[in-house]
Formats: sequence, structure tokens, C-alpha cells
Amino acid sequence: MRGEPSCPKCGRRVRAPGLFSDSWQCSVHGPVQPLQPVVPPSVEGLGVIAARARVPVWMPWPLPIGWLFTGVAAAGDDRSGGRATAVACSGPGPVGGMGEMVLVAEELGVGLGARYAGIDGPDPGAYLNVSRAPDAKVIAGGRPTPLWHVSGAPEDRAVFVGEARGIWLWAVVWPEQSGLLMYEELVLADLRDAGAEVELVPCGALSPRILAND
Repeated sequence: MRGEPSCPKCGRRVRAPGLFSDSWQCSVHGPVQPLQPVVPPSVEGLGVIAARARVPVWMPWPLPIGWLFTGVAAAGDDRSGGRATAVACSGPGPVGGMGEMVLVAEELGVGLGARYAGIDGPDPGAYLNVSRAPDAKVIAGGRPTPLWHVSGAPEDRAVFVGEARGIWLWAVVWPEQSGLLMYEELVLADLRDAGAEVELVPCGALSPRILAND
């Protein structure tokens, strides 16, 4: 899929580094890590993203029964590498119908997770209350990782966020009822470490959720 880099926070076009700036620039958000065009679901595309990422590329592994990999995106450029990654998966929802999930790993301030979550970013900030017990737990890279429900997100989705390997881990699930998946202690694998197992990932059609248009 061809396209131009955009702002991970708002989707606007960004200006490439040049004579007066050594960073990508958004007219609204200033210096940003450019969101590269979404890569349609394929083992080859997933491998390219994983190879250049400086943050985890999280995917439930094994995938829930009937679920497929349905798209991947990354923010960063050739110089900085991937500073945020987003992996989409789709399949049967736990209460019927189709469910969709986007898992985001990102460095502080990138803002991609907040965009998928539908909240003001770039980070969870006031939407996250870690003074209470976590709402869910996943196994991320072999470690138990608590996640908290994010308040203030649109009603069509459930949003959870925590920290894994020292950076943000967002899980955004549509519809909101499919958030029940997050209570099943999913096991997340960092596909940078998967090696030849990446070739076993089942691919489906591109999910519109990964395009972050709403």
C-alpha cells in the first residue's frame, strides 16, 4: 500500500527533515515520529516491520481461535527505526459477531496509542488511574504485565494500557464488549524474537481499524 508519512497523533501530512529542521514536522504537533503507510497483512510485511523496530511488535500468540493478523503500522523513519508499532488482529468476538484488536507498543510521547484509543494524547495521562488494582493482565514477552482500563474513550471500544519492557503497551478492542478478551490473560509475543515462527502467522484481509481514521 503506497502513501506518504503522516502524523501519528492526528493523521495530517508531515514535512520531512530539511535545511531548517532535522526532524519530521506536523503543522499542529511540531516534531513527530512519522507514521509510515499501513502495511497490508502479509508475513513479509510483518517481518520488515519487526526487523527495523526499536520497540516490541506485540501479537497474541497463539492467536485466539479463529483470529487472523489483519495489518501492521509503525512510526519512525530509516534513521530512528520504528519507535511505535501497531498490530491489528480480527476474529470471532467473545459474545458473538466480529472482534478487532490493535496492540500498540510505543515510546513516551509518540501518540499513536492515544490516537487508536480515541483520547487526547500523546500518553494516557489523566485517563489512567494506576492507584487502583489493574483491570486485566497479559503475559508480554514472558512477563506478567498489568493493564488498566482507560477512561474517556469512545463507547465503541475498550481501551487498556500498561507498561511492558519499559514502554507503553496499549490494547484497543472493538466493539467494547470484545474487551472481555483482555480478561483471559492473553499471551503476547514480541515478533522481533519470533524467528521462523513468524511464517506461521495466519493472515486475513486488511482491517480498517489499523488505518486509525476514527
